[in-house]
Amino acid sequence: MTDAPATQEDEQPEPAIMPAPEDLGEPGPPLDHRAPFYVGFIGGLGLLTALWLVTQVQAIGQTLMLVVVALFLAAGLNPSVEFFERRGMRRSYAVLTVILAFLIAITLFVVAIAPVIADQVKALTDNVPHWLDDLQSNSQVQRLDDEYDVIDKVQDYVTNGDFLSAIFGGAVGIGLAVLGALFNGFIIIVLTLYFLSSLETTKSGLYRLAPASRRDRVSKLGNRIVRSVGGYVSGAFVVAMCAGISSLIFLFIAGLGEYAVALAFVVALLDVIPMIGATIGAVIVTAIAFATDWKIGVACVIFYVIYQQVENYVIYPRVMSKSVELPGAATVIAALVGAALFGVVGALLAIPTAASILMLIREVWVRRQDAR
Repeated sequence: MTDAPATQEDEQPEPAIMPAPEDLGEPGPPLDHRAPFYVGFIGGLGLLTALWLVTQVQAIGQTLMLVVVALFLAAGLNPSVEFFERRGMRRSYAVLTVILAFLIAITLFVVAIAPVIADQVKALTDNVPHWLDDLQSNSQVQRLDDEYDVIDKVQDYVTNGDFLSAIFGGAVGIGLAVLGALFNGFIIIVLTLYFLSSLETTKSGLYRLAPASRRDRVSKLGNRIVRSVGGYVSGAFVVAMCAGISSLIFLFIAGLGEYAVALAFVVALLDVIPMIGATIGAVIVTAIAFATDWKIGVACVIFYVIYQQVENYVIYPRVMSKSVELPGAATVIAALVGAALFGVVGALLAIPTAASILMLIREVWVRRQDAR
C-alpha cells in the first residue's frame, strides 16, 4: 500500500516557542507628584517658560502696541459703520464708505493743514528769542539773569537747536525719528482699515473659541465691550475736536491768529489725554499768549477756565454717556497706571480697558457671588 499524500495542514511548520521574558523585577510605585524635588523641578520649568515668554513679548512690545492702537481705532470707527448699516447700507459698502472718508480726512489734513502748522511752528520758534529779550526788561527777571545767566542760556539752547539734538541724538536721529513715526503711522492706518473691514469675522472667530453652552453669553459680553470701546474712542475724538475748534475761534478773536491753527491743533491733540491733557494744552497756549501780550494772556486764562468747566460738566458727560461707565477714582487710577506702564498710549487706552474689566467683573463675578 502507498502512503497517503500529505495534506496542507501537515505541511505547516510548527510554531516557534517564544523564550520566557527575562525577570526584570517588580515595577516601582509611580512618581509622587507632591514630592519636593518634583514640585520644584516642574515649578522651575514653568518659571523659565514664563520668563522666556515675557522676554519674547518685550521684544515685540512695539509691534503689539501698534496692533492694540489699531484695534482701538477700528473699534472707534465701527460706530460710523453701524450708523450707515442702520440706514439700510450693506456692511461692505458701509465699511468702504468709512474707509474712504477716513483716508480723505487724513489726506486733507496732510495737504491743507500740516503745512500751515509747520509754518506757524517755525514762526513760533523764531519769536522765542525775541520774547526772551523782552523778559530782560523785567527787573525781577533781570536780577535772576544777572545772577544765573538764565536767559542767555535758554536763548542759546533754543536758537542753536541743541534741544532737538539732545532729544533725538543729532540730525541723523531727528531724521530717523521722523521716518519711524511716519512708518508707525502708516502701519497703524493699514492695520486699522484691515481690522475694521474684518471686525465681524474676527469677533465671530474669537467667540467660537468659547464652549457652545456659553457662546451666546460670551458673544453678548464681547459685543458690549466693543461698543463701549468704540463709543469711548469716537467720543474722545469728538471732545478733542470741540476743544480744538473752540480754541481756534477764540485765538483768532483774541489776536493770536498767527499761531491759531498750530496752537489749536496742540490743544486738540493733548485734550485726548485723560485728566491732564486739557490743562497742559491750556498752559502752553496761555504761556505763549502772555509772551505776546499780557492782555491776551489774561483772556486765555479766563477762556480756558470757563471752557474746561463746560467740557467737564456738559460736553464730556453727554458725549460719553453711552460709552464707558467708570467711577471717578477708577478713572484716575486707570490713567495713572496706564501712563506708568506704557506712557501716553497707555493713558489713552487705560480708561476703556478698565471700564471693560469692571463690566466683566460686574456681569460675571458679582452675579455669580450674588447667586450663592
